Amino acid sequence: MKNAFDIVIAPVVTEKCNALMQEKKYTFKVNPSANRIEIAKAVEEIFNVKVKSVNVMNYTGKTKRVGRTMKSGKRADWKRAVITLAEGSIEII
Repeated sequence: MKNAFDIVIAPVVTEKCNALMQEKKYTFKVNPSANRIEIAKAVEEIFNVKVKSVNVMNYTGKTKRVGRTMKSGKRADWKRAVITLAEGSIEII
């Protein structure tokens, strides 16, 4: 069993995410191997709220040039979860 803090990595703070907070939707960067059920249980455990639904989006990391040569590296893949709450709110900061 994974720890809840290993599943939910950090909140995503953008203008669009701040607008979604008015609708009781919160956005988090989560572990790419976590599924919807694990994410919902982790948010309920950390913030002590009731989760209505979880929507997830997978992002692939960009390929980037490394150094002066044409060597290429890759940024890490990551996953974003949009959590809709049934009741209550989350104090992020």
